[in-house]
Amino acid sequence: MALRREPHVLVVGGSDSSGGAGIARDIETISSIGVRTCLAVTALTVQTHHAVMEIHSMQPGLVAGQMRAGLQANKVAAIKIGMLATVEIVIAVAGVLRENPQVPAVLDPVLASTSGRALLEAGAIAALKCDLMPFCRLVTPNLFELALLVGSERAVDEDGVVWQGQELLAAGARALLIKGGHASGPQSTDILLRPDHEPVRFDTPRLAASMRGTGCMLASSIAAHLAKAQSIEYAVRQGKLFVLEKLRKTPAKLDVLLM
Repeated sequence: MALRREPHVLVVGGSDSSGGAGIARDIETISSIGVRTCLAVTALTVQTHHAVMEIHSMQPGLVAGQMRAGLQANKVAAIKIGMLATVEIVIAVAGVLRENPQVPAVLDPVLASTSGRALLEAGAIAALKCDLMPFCRLVTPNLFELALLVGSERAVDEDGVVWQGQELLAAGARALLIKGGHASGPQSTDILLRPDHEPVRFDTPRLAASMRGTGCMLASSIAAHLAKAQSIEYAVRQGKLFVLEKLRKTPAKLDVLLM
């Protein structure tokens, strides 16, 4: 019996001591949309806005235990998944999702920091694709993450992006939001891909401002709207608007890295 009946998003991810990304950014975003959160911490990190110095992964049983406790204590209406660190944690998280197929999960496949530090061990990518993605309602890779997930070079045009996305769908992903923030041009275009659906484009102006944690914000916002029983398209559109407004309030010459 859940103790709290209002909808919650279960946030699964790593800490960020700088506060710029990770679970701190997730909680901030979801709370601002009016949805409560509960937590399962996968890793503790020592990092600034410019570099990740240390990563300490949790035991996979502890991660799964945190998730089950959050699900038991609250009315969890969506799950947002970020940094997973190891193959064992990927498999543990997939196991909990398998037990709770009614709860939509949004996976932000955090593979590396902009400074180059790996945030998911190389051997875990196969498990991410085969064991976890089929249990997620939506996966939100950027162009670099998409290329790594399909084992290819980064796509150079929209046709290549869609082709790589279709490859990932064929591997078991249920839906993808491919983020275009690392592309070029006056528009930033994200593409929603689902089996048996035409691709849906979400265009927003490309702003000069940059900030860390935009991927966390987008996936968390989508999860918050899914927790409110909204459709994927509506949740994505609202998530895009949320990030756009945050960037518009950010100085154009901010000396931080884009995650």
